[in-house]
Amino acid sequence: MNALAATNRNFRRAARILGLDSKLEKSLLIPYREIKVECTIPKDDGSLATFVGFRVQHDNARGPMKGGIRYHPEVDPDEVNALAQLMTWKTAVADIPYGGAKGGIGCSPKELSLSELERLTRVFTQKIHDLIGVHTDIPAPDMGTNAQTMAWILDEYSKFHGHSPAIVTGKPIDLGGSLGREAATGRGVVFATEALLNEYGQTITDLKFAIQGFGNVGYWAAKLIHERGGKVVAVSDITGAVQNPNGLDISALIKHKEATGSLKDFQGGDSMDANELLVHDCDVLIPCALGGVLHKGNAGDVKAKYIIEAANHPTDPDADEILSKKGVIILPDIYANGGGVTVSYFEWVQNIQGFMWDEEKVNNELQRYMTRSFRDIKAMCQTHNCDFRMGAFTLGVNRVARATVLRGWEA
Repeated sequence: MNALAATNRNFRRAARILGLDSKLEKSLLIPYREIKVECTIPKDDGSLATFVGFRVQHDNARGPMKGGIRYHPEVDPDEVNALAQLMTWKTAVADIPYGGAKGGIGCSPKELSLSELERLTRVFTQKIHDLIGVHTDIPAPDMGTNAQTMAWILDEYSKFHGHSPAIVTGKPIDLGGSLGREAATGRGVVFATEALLNEYGQTITDLKFAIQGFGNVGYWAAKLIHERGGKVVAVSDITGAVQNPNGLDISALIKHKEATGSLKDFQGGDSMDANELLVHDCDVLIPCALGGVLHKGNAGDVKAKYIIEAANHPTDPDADEILSKKGVIILPDIYANGGGVTVSYFEWVQNIQGFMWDEEKVNNELQRYMTRSFRDIKAMCQTHNCDFRMGAFTLGVNRVARATVLRGWEA
């Protein structure tokens, strides 16, 4: 089941639990706007290349739309639609005044030079600048994009609309980016994990962790868990995987990865098959990479007691069912990886106010938001006698539905 079908399925389950009117349910699923543009640029060798860009703006009932822009060869309308819809529910779960959006360009960033990436980003911005805005739709980095990409968007957008630092989040600090934003998603994962474990009378120091993905999110999650005394027993990324039943020295692993660009040949652990990480012996599994990695083919072999979904849609519905029957507790993506968009909100607020926060304030506010959201999800679980995924979906969908009706929606 692809990401869009799985997201729609979870939404419809939540809508049934909430008893939403069928017309309102249908209207909440339909995106506000779908944008498709052709981006033609001169390459460094003088030839022309054309790339297809997308931006799906899903819902603005609770505020301007918000979502990342990814550069990846497999970007397609279904994926962008699913991620835009997930952002609508995610921002509602976090209780920040945003709706959902998502964008992307079908390209391989590693095959483009820095100057080609800049030209592509500027052309894409030129094509959509009148459809995004500080109070309309605020992009952010995603897979294949970064702070530099946001700097180019900011500069190009400002040529049309005047200096507008709040048009994107995840910017460089020197251009109005927020302190704490780089670590925000991984830090939010850790705060979410602490909230969940506290519910079951456990702490990070009690448990063993396996982390799939060692990009930005996995890096910060592993680093912060290690600093809190948690035992990270396995880590993987596209370069390989390493494990140590006594716990990896994450500081040493980070230095090794920075020096070699790979997890291979790390002296503080043994190499392992990266595909085995998801079923490795651990208490807490944190998938931080691509979606759909937990499926009916491997869910039955998962040994973790808890799964923290740091990636978007890492667990397909078949795996969800299998894991639930095994008694595995899953903290869903629309809550667990919400730290990034929450600190993006803080960045936007700082840009609008023209007043920047120190990092301690950013981190303290993030912890407060993540802890409050967990309490809200737990309350929905108790009200509707459901698991955390449906607790989060009913919370998010209910907030968006209420805002929609209050703004004057009519059946």
